[in-house]
Amino acid sequence: MPTIVIASPKGGAGKSTAAVVLGTELARAGARVTLMDCDPNGSLTLWAERAAPPGGVTLRSGVSEGEVVRAIRSAEADGAVVVVDLEGVASRLVSRAISQADLVITPMRATTLDATIGVRALQLVAEEEEALGRRIAHAVVFTMTRAIRSKQHQGIERSLREQGVDVIAPGLMERAAYSALFEFGGDLATLPPQGNMEAARDEAARFARAVYDRLVAREAAA
Repeated sequence: MPTIVIASPKGGAGKSTAAVVLGTELARAGARVTLMDCDPNGSLTLWAERAAPPGGVTLRSGVSEGEVVRAIRSAEADGAVVVVDLEGVASRLVSRAISQADLVITPMRATTLDATIGVRALQLVAEEEEALGRRIAHAVVFTMTRAIRSKQHQGIERSLREQGVDVIAPGLMERAAYSALFEFGGDLATLPPQGNMEAARDEAARFARAVYDRLVAREAAA
């Protein structure tokens, strides 16, 4: 089964939110999912402490640099889709996780600072591709976006696409429901009403579908 690594050298870019939304939506669609918390901040662990993870989701906490490759391969062998939430730095742990990825997703807020730092994740992927002699699929997803995209957002996205960077649509808007996942735990199906729940659930499902479609395309091309 595939491994999806959520990686960005910048803290606060929305890695944990993307990991929880993606993992729980894939599980709702029928996949078995292992969420792997490799971030010292332990955001996924805190999420799971609020409420038991939804059916189909298993959490592996506190995965270290020395354990990450073995942990990913073990979860894959058990038939689970693996979603890895990484620390917000460029480190040996991050590189080792990327080396096992079928798809690397870099969450990025639509600001020049986030884009500049986030692009370093592309460099990490390129380094692993060179070391391994294989291509590692990679995509960017914009997080904490607004309903009306700013000129800055439009310009950053256009620049990325012109450079051949895959941009996942839809992105993940700044929504009360996504923040509330870390207050209540669970998933968007069980969350108490928070803002426009219908829009959040629809967006999350479409985001997970867009990721799934990329995995299918990668497998077909292999």
